[in-house]
Amino acid sequence: MSAIGKIQRVPLREVWKHEAYNFTRWLQENIDVLGDVLGITLSGAEREHSAGDFNVDLRAEDDSGNTVIIENQLEKSNHDHLGKLITYLVTLEAKTAIWIVAEPRPEHISAVSWLNESYAASFYLVKVEAIKIEDSPAAPLLTLIVGPSDETREAGKTKQEIAERYVERRRFWSALLELAKLKTRLHANISPSQYGHISTSAGKQGLGYRYYVTQHAAGAELYIDRGEERDEENKRIFDMLHNHKDAIESTFGELLVWDKLERRRGCRVRKLITSGGYRDENRWIEIQEQLVEAMIRLDRALKPYIKQLEI
Repeated sequence: MSAIGKIQRVPLREVWKHEAYNFTRWLQENIDVLGDVLGITLSGAEREHSAGDFNVDLRAEDDSGNTVIIENQLEKSNHDHLGKLITYLVTLEAKTAIWIVAEPRPEHISAVSWLNESYAASFYLVKVEAIKIEDSPAAPLLTLIVGPSDETREAGKTKQEIAERYVERRRFWSALLELAKLKTRLHANISPSQYGHISTSAGKQGLGYRYYVTQHAAGAELYIDRGEERDEENKRIFDMLHNHKDAIESTFGELLVWDKLERRRGCRVRKLITSGGYRDENRWIEIQEQLVEAMIRLDRALKPYIKQLEI
């Protein structure tokens, strides 16, 4: 059986005594080694390329002619180099940034992963080591720690859409609450929310008057939820109110939706607004007026029967 050698790690400074003069020069002459590790084509590497008042360790091009910047760090990753990387990327209008470090810190791995959630540029974090087998010359070992991917981009897109929804809903609730204050004291002490509903007490524990909104619909409702351990009580309260359904709807002025939600712990009595939701900004005033008017009528219709509840 042939002898099998054992890989030994070699201190980087024994191989490249000076980062700029030794390692960066070596990488410039062997840029294809880095490209093979990352699965991209790199060419035309230039050292100490000017970026404003600073110099990029290496500037190269990908196979589409786009600028690629490379920042080397033969030590633990730090915030200073991450800041330089982003600065160089913006200054040189690069499409790809590569950060080569001896020891990537967990927080910087997370930071590069987060940066890759954007479509603005591609970020690669690469670990560099030097190895040898017995008495062989030292050789570089480059390992990709984190880079761009379709999954990361999709996750970033999803997060952006969620953030946009939060902003839109907060604006929607702000406008609705301003309108509601002119007509009723219900929800007068409630702050705008980024979520799909806002609620205030209906006068009994676990009963709330709630506005809710989706992309293209909205509603005003009484939501009954006395807690996870009291689901039977939730259903009992709903049944007690439902016994007065005809009278409640007569006072309200039209039919309501009675959702006992058998497979969920809560129950609700609601008026659905179908004229639009938070994505229909051109109809916000109409939608919000309908919501406030429905909530006032709902409170008027339900209040006498809620007061009678022995809970």
